[in-house]
Amino acid sequence: MTEPVLVLTHDDCLSHVTPPGHPEQVARLAAVERGLHGLTIDRQAAPMGDVEDVLRCHPQRHIDRIRRAVPSTGWAPLDGDTILSPGSYTAAMRGVGAICHAVDHVLTTGRRAFVATRPPGHHAERETAMGFCLFGTVAIGAMRALDHHGLSRVAVLDFDVHHGNGTQDLLWDEARVRFVSSHQMPLYPGTGHPDERGAHGQITNLPLAAGSGGAQMWAAWQPVLDALRDWKPELILISAGFDAHRDDPLAGLNWTTQDFARLTRAICDLAEDCCAGRVVSALEGGYDLDALADSVAAHVTELGRQAA
Repeated sequence: MTEPVLVLTHDDCLSHVTPPGHPEQVARLAAVERGLHGLTIDRQAAPMGDVEDVLRCHPQRHIDRIRRAVPSTGWAPLDGDTILSPGSYTAAMRGVGAICHAVDHVLTTGRRAFVATRPPGHHAERETAMGFCLFGTVAIGAMRALDHHGLSRVAVLDFDVHHGNGTQDLLWDEARVRFVSSHQMPLYPGTGHPDERGAHGQITNLPLAAGSGGAQMWAAWQPVLDALRDWKPELILISAGFDAHRDDPLAGLNWTTQDFARLTRAICDLAEDCCAGRVVSALEGGYDLDALADSVAAHVTELGRQAA
């Protein structure tokens, strides 16, 4: 049985323009649209985010610092990788609005949602924008589920090829969230060792060796998903980066499109068992445009499959 997946996106996310040759480019959203073509989706415009939601994870001075750094023309680098253009703050706030609306929607309807916005978010630490990311969108979504909706157990699962250091930082002290990240190691940003466990032992890092593929992915994730089934999360959030794909230029894992489908299906099965199927997924990385399109298609297709 297939249900329409809510897809949240906005043309403002095209106004975050990076310099020529930058991998986190406007063309990524066109690739995502190719992947979504023909799927059963309910497309909606992402609302603007509220600063109050951002403040659940970042202090006001972080927000102000980004707003002041936005240029009136051209580009303004925050670091060697993270570049601002005139539309960057608005694009990032659309991502915040999208993740919060998706959480509200999924908790109300039980349907699933995919947030197709950019810039990504999982590298943004409490007071540091980095790794293409300005605000920790998925962590912000988790905190909305906890503080606005009153949930007590939320799982955040990150299969981007790079460690979700920002999500880890933002949720380090949050006992109500289980955060799991699989990622290539060694690789940027250099964090994500198994001994990074969080203040309450609620963080699980799954480093994977360069050159490893779907078998190693599944061996790492299967026992973690089994353990989460015992914990019974009330909502699952996914940081859906597709740069572990074997064709991606920024890393060296050998996942296939079918591997993303398999892992997504397993996460959805977990959700069916624990939380009435409630899953919110948000785009993170993925920089080979054809691989991104194919992987998004496989991922959203699996999000749309409901238990019979």
